Amino acid sequence: MTKSRDGGSGADFEAMVRPHVDQLYRVAYRFTGRREDAEDLVQEVLAKLYPRRQQLETVDQLGPWLTRVLYRQFIDNRRKKARLRLLENEAGAADPFDNMPSEARETETEVLARRDRSRLERALDGLNPDQRAVIVLHDMEGYTLVELSETLEAPTGTLKSRLHRARARLRKILGREGTL
Repeated sequence: MTKSRDGGSGADFEAMVRPHVDQLYRVAYRFTGRREDAEDLVQEVLAKLYPRRQQLETVDQLGPWLTRVLYRQFIDNRRKKARLRLLENEAGAADPFDNMPSEARETETEVLARRDRSRLERALDGLNPDQRAVIVLHDMEGYTLVELSETLEAPTGTLKSRLHRARARLRKILGREGTL
């Protein structure tokens, strides 16, 4: 076990966060819609928290606190990507991987499931980040509004209306494409 300069160890950090990693990954996946992006997001959050591992010991409910940090990092990353896309559009750059064909053969059930997931992910992309977060955390992850109030640092009434608007927006988006 290696001790760091500030007295904490990597093993202590791992013991604290390991019980929460699967849940963080699930939330990150639902925020990002891609396995690779979710893995990167979780890794980025853990890497940023590692130097502050002694501070983590003082957190009462580590799960919701980690989810809040993940959400903030997701928002920061989304803003950075939006700025990059704007710069790329101005420069006329295109991603060469966008039009690559998939070589995997799938069953009809897998194709339909992938199509439905893809439609839902596109619909979630049509929400603003606050609406997406409340839908993902409440409807997909099962957080209560009281828990979300603490995690997202917003009043319960605000979250109720945000959830209502997000659901209405999802219905509208999915209605344009047909039903799931």
